[in-house]
Amino acid sequence: MITLERNILLPVPLDDAVSYLEDFERTEEWDPGTVRCARVDEGPVRPGSTWHNTSRFRGRTTELDYRLKVREPARLVFEGVNSTVVATDEMRFAARSAEVTSLTYRASFRFKGLARLATPFLRTDFERLADGVAERLPAAVTEHPR
Repeated sequence: MITLERNILLPVPLDDAVSYLEDFERTEEWDPGTVRCARVDEGPVRPGSTWHNTSRFRGRTTELDYRLKVREPARLVFEGVNSTVVATDEMRFAARSAEVTSLTYRASFRFKGLARLATPFLRTDFERLADGVAERLPAAVTEHPR
């Protein structure tokens, strides 16, 4: 398994940060690996809401079906699944001030079958993606209308 963690300061209030990030469709705005992400179900975002995500990694396109597993006032957990990987994105939020939120973003990738053999060779590429998320997310959340 590969687990990555980044601590990111977001220049918005906590409720705005959670509201922005709970809609996984917005990964197109802040995740450099995401090519497309579309909501599959309808209604308000809630635990059980689903998205279909298309990402590009190491020159290949991959698709995962994501589900919001946990939606708490200061914590979100998404799980994405396909035939080779289970990806878990956990986001923990804390108010630093009225206008600044601290986000601890943890992404874990558990590979299945033969894909497990590649795990040791993929860490550097995943670290680079996590750095891209940390770089892009503050601007993306700021540009989102409140």
